[in-house]
Amino acid sequence: IKSTVHESNEELFSLALGKIVCPRPSLLAPLLLLAAHITRGAFAATPLGFVRVVSQGPQTAGFHKALTISPRRLANLNNPAALDAMSFQKIFDKDLAVSEPNPAWFGNGANEQSPNWTNANWLKSRFHFSFAEYNNPRNSHYGVLRVMNDDLVQPSRGFGTHPHREMEIVTYVVDGELSHADSMGTEETLGRGSIQFMTAGTGVQHSEHNRHPSNPLRFIQMWVMPATRGLKPNYGSMHGDKVASSRQNAFAHLVSDVKNSAVSTPVEINQDCNIYVTELSNGSSVDMKIDSGRQAYMLCMEGGCEVGGAHGEEKLVRHDAAEVVGPTNLRVKANQEGAHVLLVEMKGNGDGSRFG
Repeated sequence: IKSTVHESNEELFSLALGKIVCPRPSLLAPLLLLAAHITRGAFAATPLGFVRVVSQGPQTAGFHKALTISPRRLANLNNPAALDAMSFQKIFDKDLAVSEPNPAWFGNGANEQSPNWTNANWLKSRFHFSFAEYNNPRNSHYGVLRVMNDDLVQPSRGFGTHPHREMEIVTYVVDGELSHADSMGTEETLGRGSIQFMTAGTGVQHSEHNRHPSNPLRFIQMWVMPATRGLKPNYGSMHGDKVASSRQNAFAHLVSDVKNSAVSTPVEINQDCNIYVTELSNGSSVDMKIDSGRQAYMLCMEGGCEVGGAHGEEKLVRHDAAEVVGPTNLRVKANQEGAHVLLVEMKGNGDGSRFG
């Protein structure tokens, strides 16, 4: 057996019969026992849940990401009503991990109060998945989405230069101005509705700051596991004003797979993953279809909305999120405040669900 630990917090096991992916921490003995009995495409039970064999043979090349189905979904494959109910599962703001780190850790001076800042700390981060001091093995990713951090940064503060590798890093600016600089020589400032990406690949360093003297900065940073490792570092961005009209009461398609020639988006990344954003006015609605074999992660960034679909109806307010599993047709309707909504769509069948 060969075991390789990846940044995705999973292990890829190369077995005599093929390759399987399961969450860490690994239990090798049960996997060895089932290895003699499973074939390509089959589902098999382990103490960690259910895994699907994705390749066979000792010489299979490349990295394969398995679709995993939780015991809960697998147990209801013949119960359409139960599967419909599980097609949209709400994550409350109160259930997100909150981090307020020491300012010195990121190159900032001691905390200070400022006119437009009411928090005691310079940074308030909401972690949707395991990150930094928040470590929950049952909530380490959702499909290829490894990280989603909702960061609120005080004026004249930020994250000093730090390294990344082997991740597609996508950042959406909710409000304020994000100033970026990296080891590739890029320097720019992006405002509301802007999106940027970095292919960290073999290694890159960057910094992120709120240089504005008085206005807070809020941004959503997402780490997507790449389809290929060892890529050359790369950077790209889109200023929010370029799609300001197209995201009004409609989903603007901002990010797609660089290999998908069927669509054209401002940002392309090295993974089968799409990101959409909409700003809905009071009472407006927009539809989104999630196909069979696809899943999505939805975040209500501002305002509130009611989401209808196969699951029925569910309300989301600021900071609430949801796991979505296809096939389902969603209708997102804004409340009286309007709604600012982000959706990350990808291949999967509930892979990585925190609900089991």
